[in-house]
Amino acid sequence: MKGYVVCVYKNIINEDKLEEYAIKARAAVEKYKGKFLIRGGRSTSNEGEKSPRTVVIEFPSYNEANKFYNSKEYQEAHSILKGYAERQHQTIEGS
Repeated sequence: MKGYVVCVYKNIINEDKLEEYAIKARAAVEKYKGKFLIRGGRSTSNEGEKSPRTVVIEFPSYNEANKFYNSKEYQEAHSILKGYAERQHQTIEGS
């Protein structure tokens, strides 16, 4: 089964840091054979609070998605956002 990384932002404090993070994170996504399905864009909040940004990345497997998240490359990117964005980040198995 495929693996998905779902990231829902609660707030973004610094757009420049988000852009710096995105450049490094993209390289890690590509290395682990990920494919962006959603990366921001227009949205409608049907229930709950509206998120300023949502990202969904598809990986060949759940294990590959977890390898991506735990990789040195992604963790270096992730560290850029500390203190500059608040979000929920999940790895989910799906079809």
